[in-house]
Amino acid sequence: MSNQGSNERFWENFHGPNMGYIEEQYEQYENDPSAVDPSLKELFDEHGAPDWLGAGSTTQANGSAAPSQGDIAKITSAYKLVEAIRRHGHLQADIYAVGSYEREPTNLLDLETYGLTEQDLENMPAEWVWPNAPVKLENALQVVRTLKEKYAGTISFEYGHVNNEEERAWLQNKVDTGSFQVSMTDEEKKQLLRRLAQVEGFENFLAKTFVAQKRFSIEGLDIMVPMLDHMIQSASSDSIKHIMMGMAHRGRLNVLAHVLGKPYDRIFSEFHHSPDKELIPSEGSTGINYGWTGDVKYHFGARRDIENGEQTATQVTLSHNPSHLEYVNPVVEGFTRAAQDDRTKAGYAEMNRDEAFGVLIHGDAAFIGEGVVAETLNMSDLPGYRTGGTVHIIANNLVGFTTNRKNGRSTRYASDLAKGFEIPVLHVNADDPIACLSAMSLAYEYRKKFHKDFLVDLVGYRRFGHNEMDEPRATQPRLYSEIDDHPTVAALFAEQLKKESVVGENALEELKDEIESDMREIYNNMSEHETPAPDVKDRPSGVESTLDEVETAVDIDRLRTLNEDMLKRPEGFNGFKKLEKILQRRSKMLDDGGQVDWATAEALAFATILEDGQPIRITGQDTERGTFAHRHMVLHDVETGDTYCPLHGIEQANASFDIHNSPLSEAGVIGFEYGYSVQAPEALVLWEAQFGDFANAGQVIFDQFVSAGRAKWGEKSNMVFLLPHGYEGQGPEHSSARLERFLQMGAEHNWTVANVTSSAQYFHLLRRQAAISNKEEARPLVLMTPKSLLRNQRVAVPGKEFSEGNFQPILKQPGLTAETDKERKKVKTLLLGSGKMMVEIEDAVEKADQSFDTINALRIEQIYPFPEKHFAEILEMYPNVEELVWVQEEPQNMGTWYYVEGILHKMLSENQIHRYVGRPHRASPSVGEPNIHKTEQNRIIREALQMSKGGNSNEGN
Repeated sequence: MSNQGSNERFWENFHGPNMGYIEEQYEQYENDPSAVDPSLKELFDEHGAPDWLGAGSTTQANGSAAPSQGDIAKITSAYKLVEAIRRHGHLQADIYAVGSYEREPTNLLDLETYGLTEQDLENMPAEWVWPNAPVKLENALQVVRTLKEKYAGTISFEYGHVNNEEERAWLQNKVDTGSFQVSMTDEEKKQLLRRLAQVEGFENFLAKTFVAQKRFSIEGLDIMVPMLDHMIQSASSDSIKHIMMGMAHRGRLNVLAHVLGKPYDRIFSEFHHSPDKELIPSEGSTGINYGWTGDVKYHFGARRDIENGEQTATQVTLSHNPSHLEYVNPVVEGFTRAAQDDRTKAGYAEMNRDEAFGVLIHGDAAFIGEGVVAETLNMSDLPGYRTGGTVHIIANNLVGFTTNRKNGRSTRYASDLAKGFEIPVLHVNADDPIACLSAMSLAYEYRKKFHKDFLVDLVGYRRFGHNEMDEPRATQPRLYSEIDDHPTVAALFAEQLKKESVVGENALEELKDEIESDMREIYNNMSEHETPAPDVKDRPSGVESTLDEVETAVDIDRLRTLNEDMLKRPEGFNGFKKLEKILQRRSKMLDDGGQVDWATAEALAFATILEDGQPIRITGQDTERGTFAHRHMVLHDVETGDTYCPLHGIEQANASFDIHNSPLSEAGVIGFEYGYSVQAPEALVLWEAQFGDFANAGQVIFDQFVSAGRAKWGEKSNMVFLLPHGYEGQGPEHSSARLERFLQMGAEHNWTVANVTSSAQYFHLLRRQAAISNKEEARPLVLMTPKSLLRNQRVAVPGKEFSEGNFQPILKQPGLTAETDKERKKVKTLLLGSGKMMVEIEDAVEKADQSFDTINALRIEQIYPFPEKHFAEILEMYPNVEELVWVQEEPQNMGTWYYVEGILHKMLSENQIHRYVGRPHRASPSVGEPNIHKTEQNRIIREALQMSKGGNSNEGN
């Protein structure tokens, strides 16, 4: 029988210097047993060699035994385990209040996976696997248990994907030391319990008072309100001026009531069939002006001023948000950047990252499912779009409407998208209030230090169906069986505080009764003053303005000076010679006999607006150069690569000029720029599509925000959309900006839609748009901009057209203009159209060898609002007109025809008809074969110039 075990236990009694002495004596014993002391000889005879000398062991200089090969393998394994806990602790973390049965199993944190036992870890000094641990630990087993508490408790972390070493080390230190964790006094814990009771009580009151009405309750994620409170308190202490928030429906009413301070009675009135109009303030700290049509209660935003003494330290803004929930993300980022930018000086706007920051609250299914989320995250560190870090919260209720996780995403977590952008992710159990507040503390600290995004995955549940009218037990029976038996977070926290002797036995019930009583009293008082029928709001008078009186002409000498300034270059700047030669041609465009082209007209418009003290921001794909190589507002030094913007060289400029190439994004960028324009109403904000139809990818922003934001919410924007449009045989995706869609949405003067044919018209339109900024007349401008016409001399005009007059909604067509009464009486056909088609008809008339005495033509430069009064006045000048012919290059079911058809019909006199000339109805915007395009285009021009009458037919098409 072996006595090895007893020998090992015997040698455990020797430590430090004694081990070195024993080892030295044993070496002598091996050479000559009689050379050592008889007592030692007896010891070695009985117990053999010291066990630390086995397996090739050696002795360290301090007399302790150096680890054997086997020991080293175990140390390595222990270190791997420790790192696995840090990296993969979230896989076993207690982050699920309910539904943890769906967690995928993992063995990455099991000792057996690494060939370790608890005994192995107990025998290993703590410092071997966790040097400089923040607490005194005896061995590696204590290290493992301590780190599991930190990384696999009710809060867990993912930051291994963060490649910046400083950030990763900072995060590890925060978690290892626990220094981010919130410590609360007993009084603070009582306040937190009261807050949770308020959140729960509000939802209970709504449920009982407004039975079966949609409210998208917060229940199951109640702690989100205190989390936002904590964030706002931190920001206010740091004197951050703005917190820009965006969120979906889940919990929105509760956030409005308790974070934004929207009065209970106002929220109650919005549930009632006839809101009390006396409760709706025109403006104030608890609201943002609503438009004239209104919206459902869970779409509205609000604004609140957080006071710090007598000063307003922080303004919190919750953006209005339609049901396309995640599309508010880029809008909020635009708000934030606009609040950070100082636009009062020439050059690029100066950004102060600590003036404002954004908080975005996402749904778990939507965060991973909606592409606009990725577009927004991609902008987070781009020069033209960064906002110095956004705090993201996923309001994770485990279900997307009725869709389970396995059908809603291909990733383990809803938050996994963020890891591709190196955003740290923290998962926290919504049933642990103090852990949740600690999560917000870490998020705020990280944003403050590194000015980068941080994501908190708040894992809770949804106590009821998606909108309280759904029955979730039909689609998630197992989950809701668990939820039905699960106590609320207020109840759980109250029990914890009872055990800590912080509150008494009935503390929560007393709070609930008090809160219920207060709300009932507010509701009863409100109901007494209910009005039977609310008045329909009128549109602001400025909205009705036609803008005809806006003066936009600029003195010619002023234009020449500004033009010269834009042609100057910094000393030592080495421009691209070929390009500089082209740009220098602009120097003579304003001279007598010169013609100002489109690009120069734009530059002059911008220069004059800057000189007037109004900031400009223009972005888009390839906007610095221009998709069609026409703009060149950012020049590149051919030797150094440095850049220079000619508009920054204007000595008289009194405001910033921002120009940025955007990422390859439409919805995200359009939303960002829209948000910027709302928050910075004094600025002229422009977005340019690479091709006009690229705006398709941002259709939700146009539908929900740009076209209807003012009517629904009173959200005022003066943004300009430059959409290249025109049929040049380049195929379906490079021809049409889908003009018809903007016209279909045109109503209540919600925007201006134009398709102009001269550089001066563009100049005056831009200046008119700048002139109405920050006024009641403000509205977006949707402009069909040219492609081939950019360099067409028929679009270029003399300088006097810039120094005289203003924008003309209708222009007389060159070459088909009857000037005298006698000539006008001959006109039988009045040809109408807009954009490139009319320029091509002008060209065809000039080249034709026939007379067109009976045809005259008008260019409708502003299509919406249609200039009916002006058109009627012109129509009266042609007493013998028999037909109005609308000509366009777009198919009949696209373009302008279906919009103008009804208007023209209404204006016809007896015996007059109107008809269409253009392409037939088509599914695709244009053909893909250039030769077919050219044949069709020629046919349209020939047919438009004929005098034949006919109904609204497509004969011959």
